[in-house]
Amino acid sequence: MKNNVERIRKEKGLSQEEFAKKLRVSRQTISSIETGKYNPSLELAFAIADFFDKKIEEVFLYERSK
Repeated sequence: MKNNVERIRKEKGLSQEEFAKKLRVSRQTISSIETGKYNPSLELAFAIADFFDKKIEEVFLYERSK
């Protein structure tokens, strides 16, 4: 799943560490989400979208397999 987490986080002027603390996850979790190595739980995905005051589909982009 692709996402806009890194772009939006940087627009807000947050480091990965600051963002992780606000969401109560590790910096490594944020890094893995941003690089696409880890898909967050639905709960975490909504928490990220809510934090950014965005709709979930503005942050996470689901592409169906062909």
